[in-house]
Amino acid sequence: MDLTGGKGAKEVAPTSVNQTTPIGATELLSVLGDELAGADADVVVSRIRATVDSAALAAGALTLVDELTVAWVVEAAGLSIAPMVVSEAGMSFRETLRRLGDSNLYAIAKSLPEGAAMRWSCVAAGTKLGNGQLEVYRVHPDSRRKPDVPVGQLLRQPRWRSTVFAGTVRDWSIYVPAQFDPANPGRVMIFQDGVRLYQEHVPVVFDNLIAAGDMPVTIGVFIDPGVFADTTVSNRSFEYDTLSDQFSRFLLEEILPEVDKSYPLRRDPASRAIGGLSSGGICAFTVAWQRPDQFVKVLSEIGSFANIAHGPTLREGGHNYPALVRRVPPKPIRVFLQDGENDLDNAAGNWWLANQELASALAFAGYDFTFVRGKGFHSGAHGRAIFPDAMRWLWRGWQESRAVQT
Repeated sequence: MDLTGGKGAKEVAPTSVNQTTPIGATELLSVLGDELAGADADVVVSRIRATVDSAALAAGALTLVDELTVAWVVEAAGLSIAPMVVSEAGMSFRETLRRLGDSNLYAIAKSLPEGAAMRWSCVAAGTKLGNGQLEVYRVHPDSRRKPDVPVGQLLRQPRWRSTVFAGTVRDWSIYVPAQFDPANPGRVMIFQDGVRLYQEHVPVVFDNLIAAGDMPVTIGVFIDPGVFADTTVSNRSFEYDTLSDQFSRFLLEEILPEVDKSYPLRRDPASRAIGGLSSGGICAFTVAWQRPDQFVKVLSEIGSFANIAHGPTLREGGHNYPALVRRVPPKPIRVFLQDGENDLDNAAGNWWLANQELASALAFAGYDFTFVRGKGFHSGAHGRAIFPDAMRWLWRGWQESRAVQT
């Protein structure tokens, strides 16, 4: 995202630039290539201050990101040497920030490789000024709004009071494609943490892929985990991490019948997909594992195939799936896995190793699966970057099954 219209921005005289115009990483990369002094530096400083508040600058953990271009900016007085950004995990990185004119602002901007990930600190003379974590990806063309592509509706639903998960309420919403015709029942895809993590970016992708014929007319259902009524106590881990049929029953007995009242759905399992990230990812796998007669397409991003729901025996969690996949007769499910090598490592397990083990088990047992590996952390950034391609892979062959109904 070039906020300035390209390299020509460097040639604009400082006096002609609105000093309250925000500045992004791409433009900072351009202007920091020049020797900044006097009025030029003052303009850049003013625009940085117009972009972020003083508290963020003083915290020393500010990054501006424009796809693959990243800028670090910090405000610090009385430094005898310029601060540095140093990588602590992920890619190797060590760069010195530049002081901007006579101000107390220091900045640096760099273009990083696609998929680069790092956990970094900003330090000066042995003192840590701030830290953070980042991953960088280009925005997929199918994640951008395109002209002449019909736009579906995202419809917020009344809070749902569950009976399967007694005492809980939850937010949820439904996406309806522009091409949906109630006379022709649609496919459906359900997203865990849907309102919080998916409904912002999924509808644009669905609009584009449906219009292109790369996926069928598909209703999107975005569901957040339950919260116990009149409290702020979340039921997320119990709902998502437990290896049982409870969440599949919740969907089949409560949510899908409710959606079907207004937006008729196909009944064949090939027409139903489910996805999520982290604990939502293992939940998606569990639903298909428990009910392959109802769901056969699974999207798992940074899936928590770890011993979170360890139970009273301390061994009842999702770390059991690789062994189960190897021992149980194969189920007719299709699985898209994504994870990064810097994912979590804690008492529940190592997420990167767990996803590799599950991928190995799926390969051993002959499942239809793919595993996209990256460098990232426990973050949804990589999954979001490749989401259109994940949908193409999951829904491939849908044209051949369009006539199947059960």
